[in-house]
Amino acid sequence: MSQPINRFKADLRDIQFTLFEQLKVGDILSKGPFADWGVDEVKMVLDEVYRFSTTVTGPLNQVGDLEKCRLENGQVTTPTGFKEAWNQLYEEGWKGVSVSEEHGGQGAPTIVSIAAEELLSGSNTAFSMYPGLTQGAAEAIDQNGTEAQRALYARNLFQGKWGGTMCLTEPHAGSDVGAALSTAEKNGNGTYNIKGTKVFISSGDHDLTDNIIHLVLARVKGAVAGTKGLSLFIVPKYRVNEDGTPGESNDVTTGSIEHKLGINGSSTAVLNFGENDTCVGELVGGVEHQGMRQMFTMMNFSRIGVGVQSLGIASTAYLNTLEYARDRKQGPNVKNWKTPEAPRVPIIQHPNVRQMLMEMKAKVEGLRILIYKLAYHEDQARLLAGKDDEKADYHKGQVDLMTPLVKAYGSDEAFNICEIGIQVHGGAGFVQDYPLEQYLRDSKVFSIYEGTNSIQAMDLVGRKLGLKGGQYTQQFMGDVAQFVQEHVEHPELGEAVKRLSKAQEAIGATAMRFLTWFQSGEMEQVPLSGRSFLVMMSETVIGWLLLQAAAIAIESAKALPADHPDQHFYAGKKYAALWFANNCLPEVVARAETIALADRSPMDIPEEAFATI
Repeated sequence: MSQPINRFKADLRDIQFTLFEQLKVGDILSKGPFADWGVDEVKMVLDEVYRFSTTVTGPLNQVGDLEKCRLENGQVTTPTGFKEAWNQLYEEGWKGVSVSEEHGGQGAPTIVSIAAEELLSGSNTAFSMYPGLTQGAAEAIDQNGTEAQRALYARNLFQGKWGGTMCLTEPHAGSDVGAALSTAEKNGNGTYNIKGTKVFISSGDHDLTDNIIHLVLARVKGAVAGTKGLSLFIVPKYRVNEDGTPGESNDVTTGSIEHKLGINGSSTAVLNFGENDTCVGELVGGVEHQGMRQMFTMMNFSRIGVGVQSLGIASTAYLNTLEYARDRKQGPNVKNWKTPEAPRVPIIQHPNVRQMLMEMKAKVEGLRILIYKLAYHEDQARLLAGKDDEKADYHKGQVDLMTPLVKAYGSDEAFNICEIGIQVHGGAGFVQDYPLEQYLRDSKVFSIYEGTNSIQAMDLVGRKLGLKGGQYTQQFMGDVAQFVQEHVEHPELGEAVKRLSKAQEAIGATAMRFLTWFQSGEMEQVPLSGRSFLVMMSETVIGWLLLQAAAIAIESAKALPADHPDQHFYAGKKYAALWFANNCLPEVVARAETIALADRSPMDIPEEAFATI
């Protein structure tokens, strides 16, 4: 293979705008748990993580895709350079940006680590999964484990000495986690004998660390059926000696690794626990039957992480496409379409290409604000805890409400944005000379893992909308309504704000329709319409946040000289918001009208009528 090259691109100016000008992260820095952090420190971290992403992980992205992982003699070998990148990642501390100082981290606000993770994930999605799963396992143990477990397992995971996984899925169960057949039998000494098979386990085996800590859902013998009977176990690949070093094998074997559409540098494994009846695990927190509650710590962390992955890959797909459109010359300007001798122009001058680029730009920037906004709420909740519990609860509620939007809409749009990018490239987008085809393949899995997007939709309409009697939803609607009231007469954005108001009304009416269906027993209508509603709500939130960004940009531009470089940047914020308001917000209203039709054709059609073969 030729010398690896970096194809990753990022828009640090837009990241900084979102952090400091729109969300005003500077207001929470130097306060409470973030006392050691200031604006300069955040900018330094972003600059350094960008350097790492373009010089270390970025060049390895195509390497991992082409080399893939290998399983030989029961051990997975990762692609060339991955182990060195892992060591450098943790030596430089970029996975510990928001980890507590207790575990050797830097204690930054969550939003700072989210921004850093956008860069890491966008530069090499497959590689980023290894430390991502590891940090998720560490968080789960840190929040739910005993003091001894936190000191031994969480700390080593946070510091990258050990890897981590999340083991839910089984061959027969898929998303039906409650049907798990993995068992745990008491050994009489506080440990359990673990037996079962887990599939599609990301980072299931690798050569990056001396040990891998698997978090395994299993049913203690005699426990009730379904999810209520599941417990969560810490199951190391190698048993841990008293001095903390890896010991003998713990009877965890890798049956196979998957050959996949994308993220080929990530080992997705079939893991067998207890084939020889010698696999030992310990209960997380020392309590049985709390497995799903404990695992949701990691699942929610991972769902937000999927949104960040989606943003990172969508952003670099857009920026690579923009560069191509500026360089590629083809066809005359449309104004000269009847003039054969007219010069060929860069394709960015063609209206249909500009339309595609605008969609990519608006949705990438909208996703960024949505995801950073969720992290902002998380940081605010942490700052206000114990000081103003009512406000802290509001922020926690917004995190709950936004999580399925971030995961599902983010992952769907990442794939769509990559597809648009390939279309702009034309035939060049279909070959490996450009990175778009890998971005497309890598991004497809985002809508599948950590709960498919239909599951996210059911979580939203079946659970999140009604939390605390619908209070969090009402607070969100109130936030949008306040913005509408303040900006409906805006000289440049007023008409777009009116479209936002109509979208908000459509959200409220459709939410009430769901309530009616629940109360009347028309349950089938809810999953039939859930995905569409999730899109409606996501686009309403993004429309609001983009218009908010545009209002800030318009005011900021007024204070600058006409020739200031930021004039173009701020103009971009305005036009991205207008495009989204004019092209996406009307579809929110249209989707509400479609949902109101209560179409039952997917349920009424006889199964045999889908095809006669």
